[in-house]
Order: sequence, then structure tokens, then C-alpha cells
Amino acid sequence: MNVFVIGCGNTPLPKEAFHLAGRVPDGFLPFPLLGQPEAIERLGLVSYDFDFDDVSLDLREYTRGVLRRVCADARAVAWAAFEGTFHYDALLTDEVAHQVYGYCTTGAEPVVEWDLEALRGEEWRRRITEARGALDALLSASELRCRKSRTD
Repeated sequence: MNVFVIGCGNTPLPKEAFHLAGRVPDGFLPFPLLGQPEAIERLGLVSYDFDFDDVSLDLREYTRGVLRRVCADARAVAWAAFEGTFHYDALLTDEVAHQVYGYCTTGAEPVVEWDLEALRGEEWRRRITEARGALDALLSASELRCRKSRTD
């Protein structure tokens, strides 16, 4: 399971923060992504890779818990996506909407979709567009704060 979060800095949370929904991942690899565009670098971007040896597990509640946890301590946008789908030019865009299976914004409940047909549908694409809107607002607010601090 791959989760990305923008807005919580570049220091990952410890493994213990993800003992959630009665599950403990067998593998845990957190890392800040390199080569961040300036707008994202100000907020921080961390990727989390969670591995479970038992592939038959239903991880919907765990995914919700992870998304909720990474958005809990700062204004942030997080999403869960299939491996190999991350690219700075396509964060939460229509092109990758079908590869994103969960998202969360601070102050809202996480949304997780496990049905592949639903992930390809117009309703899911609309919801990912809304998540992208929250990300754009987060990036804009950061840019405004940065400009203001330069003029003060």
C-alpha cells in the first residue's frame, strides 16, 4: 500500500503511529521524496510504503486509518495509490484518478474505494478532482504565506 501526504513536513511519522485498525504492517518504508518542486517542498511530501505478507487481508479500514493519521497533525492532503503512479505533474489529476484508491484532507473523513470498476467511473473522477482542489488550495495558501514573509 502506498500513501503520499503533502503538508506535514518532510519528517516521516514512526512505524508505531501506524499500528491501526488491529493491524501492524510487516514492512514499513517511509521517506521524503526528492526533487520536490518549490511549492511542495515548503509543505513537505512524504511517501509511506506499507507491506502485508497476507495478501488476503481486507485493508479498507487500515487505509482509512492511515489516511486519517497522516492528516491529523497539520493542514494536509493525503492519498493512497497503486505503486508506480506517482509523478509531480499528475498529482490527483484525471489521468491518475483510476489509480488512486483513497484520499483525505485535514478535517474531513477519509474516502476509500476498493472496487476497480468504481475507480474508473465518473463519480470517482469527480471526487479526485475535489481532492485536487483541496491540494491546490493548500499549495496556494503556502505560496501566499511565503510571499507575505518575503515582504515583511
